[in-house]
Amino acid sequence: MLNDKVILIVDDDLTLLEMYVERIKAEGAVVIQAQDGEEALAQARDDHPHLILLDIMMPKVNGLEVLKQLKADEATSMIPIILLSALADEERKKLAFSLGAADYIVKSETLPGDVIEKLKKALAPKTTE
Repeated sequence: MLNDKVILIVDDDLTLLEMYVERIKAEGAVVIQAQDGEEALAQARDDHPHLILLDIMMPKVNGLEVLKQLKADEATSMIPIILLSALADEERKKLAFSLGAADYIVKSETLPGDVIEKLKKALAPKTTE
């Protein structure tokens, strides 16, 4: 289901970044990566990925600000963005969804396989009932 999908992964933790890159590539996706918010904004605007997996706590520009800017830009507003957080913070989670996040993942509570399932769900065609 992730075959040939371009996924941008943004995280300043290189160990986690590598793990997600390898796991998502194994599902057939093309993975591009960024290590801070400025890079994320540039990559998203240049490459128009199918989905962005975005850490919240990052140098330069934090993930919530990246989310806000991408959703405000007509060229990137339709890209599903899943936020990654080290913190299980309900207020931050509500804010993320109000800014347009497709999902919110607490890193310590979510296995890599569950992350893959959330990516697939966010990329699945929307059906109207």
